[in-house]
Amino acid sequence: MKQLRPAVLAGIFVIAGVLSWAGARLWNAYGTLPGVPLAAPVVLAVIAVVLFATALSLRARLKAQRERRPGAKGVEPLMAARAVVFGQASALVAALVAGMYGGVGIFLLTESLDVPARRDQAWYAGGSVLAGAAVIAAALFLEHVLKLPEDEDPDKAPATA
Repeated sequence: MKQLRPAVLAGIFVIAGVLSWAGARLWNAYGTLPGVPLAAPVVLAVIAVVLFATALSLRARLKAQRERRPGAKGVEPLMAARAVVFGQASALVAALVAGMYGGVGIFLLTESLDVPARRDQAWYAGGSVLAGAAVIAAALFLEHVLKLPEDEDPDKAPATA
């Protein structure tokens, strides 16, 4: 399984941010801009906590397995693969959602902070960006915990004389 690249996540974040900023400008010009829900940063924060707890749990189980502790459960390959897929999918969605709310937040910050309701929306958008970054960090940590050591290729081994 290929590892998630932070550059891909950053690209998704930036593209979503630019598109949502442009969409917010257009929407605001021809109608009423919908609000940023308070639930967005809360849900992203919960996902970050779940990913981080999963990573810590799996790291402890892998350590117990390596040390051959009696009664250690270890980590089955299918479980590890599912955890990595969960982390990668969560990180991709978090980059998209955080970018989207980041673009809306920038629009709100630059256009109309004199309206108290919009100021609150800008705070919610900023919270979503931070929570999305936490999801991405937790997903990358989970991926790091479950990374398999690379096989040593005997042909590429240093020559001894």
